Amino acid sequence: MEDLQVTTKVKLLKPTHEVFEAIVNPEEMAHYWFSSGSGRLEEGKTVTWRYEEYGAEVDIHVLELQKNKKIVYQWPAGEGTVVTITLKEVDHTSTIIEVVEKGWKENDEDLMNILLGQKEGWVYMLTCLKGYLEHNVSTLRASLVF
Repeated sequence: MEDLQVTTKVKLLKPTHEVFEAIVNPEEMAHYWFSSGSGRLEEGKTVTWRYEEYGAEVDIHVLELQKNKKIVYQWPAGEGTVVTITLKEVDHTSTIIEVVEKGWKENDEDLMNILLGQKEGWVYMLTCLKGYLEHNVSTLRASLVF
């Protein structure tokens, strides 16, 4: 189970630079994902993302950043899983975004529920991102009921 990971992909009808900016800029992110962030994503930087609606926050540490191509971070910073977001330009008007998360403890008795929850979360986030970028819909975020 060394390669245990959750992978989610979607095609966005937006250029790669717009998709990248929506992820690294906390003001853009607030339209489709977390409600706020303590700063723009930069390689080597730790930022805090907040979900005010749920009373939650997480520190992430940016491990790698390639403009318009790749974002890699660990969440929670210093102890969590590693998320790699890759952007592939299809043409000048569309992008395939792939999110891969890995690094769970194999012996966690709740592993299956964790993996299913993370997959559900990434599908939801990418759906909200697509709605925001393609249709300017920002009412989808924070709609999950726990």
